[in-house]
Amino acid sequence: MTAKPRIAIAIGDPAGIGPEIALKAALNRGVREFCEPIIVGDTEVLARYAHTLRKTPPENIVDLGAMNVNFLTPGESDAACGRAILEYAGRAIDMATSGEVDAVVACPQTQSSIKSAGIEFDGYPSYVAKRTGTDPDDVFMMLVSDRLRIAHVTLHVGVRKALDMIDHERIVRTLKAADVALKRIGIASPRIAVSGIDPHAGEGGLFGSDDIEIVAPAIAEARNAGIDASGPFGADTMYLDESFDAYTVMFHDQGHIPAKLIGFTGTAAFAIGTPILFSSVAHGSALDIAGKGKADPSALIWTLKQISGAAVSPG
Repeated sequence: MTAKPRIAIAIGDPAGIGPEIALKAALNRGVREFCEPIIVGDTEVLARYAHTLRKTPPENIVDLGAMNVNFLTPGESDAACGRAILEYAGRAIDMATSGEVDAVVACPQTQSSIKSAGIEFDGYPSYVAKRTGTDPDDVFMMLVSDRLRIAHVTLHVGVRKALDMIDHERIVRTLKAADVALKRIGIASPRIAVSGIDPHAGEGGLFGSDDIEIVAPAIAEARNAGIDASGPFGADTMYLDESFDAYTVMFHDQGHIPAKLIGFTGTAAFAIGTPILFSSVAHGSALDIAGKGKADPSALIWTLKQISGAAVSPG
């Protein structure tokens, strides 16, 4: 019998819903049937949320002591929470790098709190890259749901900066990372659709030449490297073709809008191009309901199931 994968759950923002959903997921009988969840956080923080839930915390907790619970107010995230978020994620990533766990799932972070702590941070994918010694330019985000898998060429940057970042080489790197990730989760010969930069992928040059000059040559290079990529397609219509295994988009909203329209509870955010399996939930810290026992762990449970499958996949 194959051993269940060991999955580290970094609790995210201690003032958000992360600790609560981590507890609910780790204590869920169904979750424990397909993986061994190990919570990475602070025992005292988790005990506080467990008391609200009238639950006994699980035994598998890696206690970092990163947050003084006496100064923690659920729903009020601050710089101390920002520092703790990255301590939890960093330790979980180190555990995956050393082989202590098979994969990592991170609960939601609060970017403004990390910024207030004076730490440069633009999302989990680049943080995973830096922590694992991977070139950040080779790491991207892929949103994964039952219906869609969407890799992003650019992510949490302004549109003007994104336009400067999008070039031939970056698109090719994204497609290579997506191809490897798809094979890793068990898709032997993935087919990838690629969106354009301009509306309707430029409409043959009518709405700009970016897709002719940048995107199409990148797709051709990827195909020459053995990647089954097609496009560029208009980002507003390419999702209608369900024959593709994944879609690659140029900007944040081209991918996040369709993914979030489908729903938060069945979407995970994978960091692709890294040496470890890492994913986070696709929703935020929900500070408005933190500490009230109302948080829904469905998205975390779904993500744990997806990454557990990837951890045992022969791909």
